[in-house]
Amino acid sequence: MKMEGVCKRFGATHALRDVALEVRAGEILALIGENGAGKSTLMKILSGALAADSGKMMLTGHNYSPSGAHHARVAGVAMIYQELNLAPDLSVEDNILLGQECRQFGLLDRGAGRRIAKQALARLGHERLAPQTFVGTLSVGMQQVVEIARALASDAKVLILDEPTSSLARYDVDRLFDVLRTLRDNGLAIIYISHFLEEIRRICDRYTVLRDGRTIGSGSVRETSDAQIISMMVGREIAQLFPKVPHKVGEPIVHVENLCGRQLPVDVSFELRRGEILGIAGLVGAGRTELIRTMFALDSVRSGGIRIAGSRPPPSTRARIRAGMGMVSEDRKREGLALSRSIADNITYNRMAPYTRAGFINLRRRDAAAREWMKRMAVKASGPDQPVDQLSGGTQQKVAIARVLHQDADVLLFDEPTRGIDVGTKAEIYRLIGELAAAGKAVIFVSSYLPELLAMCDTLGVMSRGRLVAVRPVQDWTVEAVMACAITNDAIETDTLEIRKTSPPPLKETTT
Repeated sequence: MKMEGVCKRFGATHALRDVALEVRAGEILALIGENGAGKSTLMKILSGALAADSGKMMLTGHNYSPSGAHHARVAGVAMIYQELNLAPDLSVEDNILLGQECRQFGLLDRGAGRRIAKQALARLGHERLAPQTFVGTLSVGMQQVVEIARALASDAKVLILDEPTSSLARYDVDRLFDVLRTLRDNGLAIIYISHFLEEIRRICDRYTVLRDGRTIGSGSVRETSDAQIISMMVGREIAQLFPKVPHKVGEPIVHVENLCGRQLPVDVSFELRRGEILGIAGLVGAGRTELIRTMFALDSVRSGGIRIAGSRPPPSTRARIRAGMGMVSEDRKREGLALSRSIADNITYNRMAPYTRAGFINLRRRDAAAREWMKRMAVKASGPDQPVDQLSGGTQQKVAIARVLHQDADVLLFDEPTRGIDVGTKAEIYRLIGELAAAGKAVIFVSSYLPELLAMCDTLGVMSRGRLVAVRPVQDWTVEAVMACAITNDAIETDTLEIRKTSPPPLKETTT
């Protein structure tokens, strides 16, 4: 696949300017760039979702100009988007086969289709996922597995993956990489978009960097340093990827007592203190998201409860917000944002009091506040009136975070806050979280990316099968210990993986 001189404009905005890209059969090409650099737009053109204003594309030596996504898929180009693109009311099997159903004598061949779906899931290590399961009942991580399986089920020549591991646990990432290496060795051309440089080093052969809609450079991943790649991405050097903001841990503000949800979590108890960043690790499906959704009353509570600053708020999200709790959902598209509304609406919806008087909204004051948050979060947009659904995925995430920060909550629940965020913005988000802790806020940080948890958190807890297995100071953890704990449902440490038999201090660890 070769692209030359590709240009694309949206009104006065130049999304792409004379972009060149080439990916060869039997290699994995990393497409790198900050949010808004033009990566997704370029891949939408390649996959037929958008038409280029100018430029030339070649596929297997022939002119390539898809009239739509289906045409591109038939030609051999399969795209997995960063935002999930599934039919939630259909089964796993139906989603995998959507647009490529098996037919015999004009009728659907359910047996053949089910075999194809099972084979695709088995290649990803999820052969136990029932094909009849409705996709809407799955977690975001498992839905992304279905997306990848759908691409594998088609006979693609070029496979494009846009942040495919953003919601996957380490085990699933390793499985995916094994599959990608096999596909590469079988002659498939793969374009891999990721903000995780360590992933790019593990799986990619070459890279191409975009910045502000232009091709900045290409080369061998092995022969280029991280500092050089980051400099090409952002146009400047980033001195510290995980900035440390000094902060002091104070008295407990949240007490979670034997909390049980409808299915998950299971009998979870812990304390969260002012100025503390508590990380929650675990495999996909371990109950991390369910824990904070239950805390925020988005999911129902079967038993147990939560105290915030000594009081027990009623089990409703409105009551949790009034008690000083805010949450950024991992699924910003469905829960974190009102996509059809403006940036200003999304940032200020949770706290309108500063801009209302006698039942009227002072729009000028509200928009001024929204502009301040846009500046602080480096939101690239035409203004506070721009609809959120016109923004890139990473910029949407910034707006979702700005909404909770504008709420001025004392307890902040972040579920995968850096998902789909570029390297430069990640550093900004990490610094912001540190500043929140320094201001006395209590933070729960759920992530599938262990390096950021180990670097940013004061305390780290591991969930397994719905239970909070262990909570310890972050310096007491290693990557191996976290993974062993998540897999074995027991508190394990490395340096010979010694199983901890004694009970830890009650404030730092709760074993259930």
